[in-house]
Amino acid sequence: MGWYKGKKPGGYSRRGESEGAEHRTRMPAKGEVVGLVAKAGGATNFLVRCNDGNERVCTIPVKYKRMFWIKMDDLVIVRPWVVQSDKKGDIVWRYSKMDSDVLKKSGLLEHI
Repeated sequence: MGWYKGKKPGGYSRRGESEGAEHRTRMPAKGEVVGLVAKAGGATNFLVRCNDGNERVCTIPVKYKRMFWIKMDDLVIVRPWVVQSDKKGDIVWRYSKMDSDVLKKSGLLEHI
């Protein structure tokens, strides 16, 4: 983009890329489930098939809205609502394609 060919003049990488650092995959916490986005239903509404066997209508909370873009067939972490926990939830994380291999090895994607 500029004359610095991927590095800023201060010596650090662009866009938060750190060279040589490990990539750690975020695992779902207690009360969260992994899901696959089956259908986009509007601005922030998505139909997600979760690994606990439920299909949930999930939204992106305002706190995370600009943090990630969700597309069909993305792997996400869903936090079910307290009320109607088997039908609705919030999307709190989106996995990259690289993270899907780690999730398959850990056995979290067997029921999706």
